[in-house]
Amino acid sequence: MPDLAIRKTIFSFEEIFHERGPVPDKSLRRASAMAVIKNPFAGRYEPDIQWFMDDLKPLGLSIARRLVEMLGGAEHVEGYGKGAIIGEGGELEHGALWHAPGGYAMRQLLDNSNAIVPSTKKVAGVGGRLDVPITHINASYVRSHFDAMEVGLSDAPRADEMALVLVMSTGARIHDRAGGLKAGDIVGKDGLR
Repeated sequence: MPDLAIRKTIFSFEEIFHERGPVPDKSLRRASAMAVIKNPFAGRYEPDIQWFMDDLKPLGLSIARRLVEMLGGAEHVEGYGKGAIIGEGGELEHGALWHAPGGYAMRQLLDNSNAIVPSTKKVAGVGGRLDVPITHINASYVRSHFDAMEVGLSDAPRADEMALVLVMSTGARIHDRAGGLKAGDIVGKDGLR
């Protein structure tokens, strides 16, 4: 990783079998990856920050590959999302630097991932939590895949750090029945439908 000071990486995996209803034929698996890194802009205002996105690209690919492996391969991934928690010495815009490196890393590994990768970010103290949104990888309007995964650590981010997050899932919410566009009806031209 070019010039990245990585303190730790954290990977989480969950498998959901049912939500009070009948046990479905297939469980839902979700996985998250978080990299806690030093924020090179902490403690000051820096007008030129875009260069750091190039430094983040290898990190994005590395943790995205690990998520794909955790979920059993790219062919099983149907949902994704990304996020960033910026320590108190930083600013929200530092989290925006994760948009391209995190999003494109996942899209590079997942064939036909036409949908924009949903995102969230915030500035928080140590122990801050973040709900990372998840949508279908090919069509953002597939309502069954609207989901979120909470991430966070008890010791991060410190004031001079940022915690960069990727999330993937293998399908719709368990017992989804809120209607809308079905995954099987995706046209696949615009990333929306």
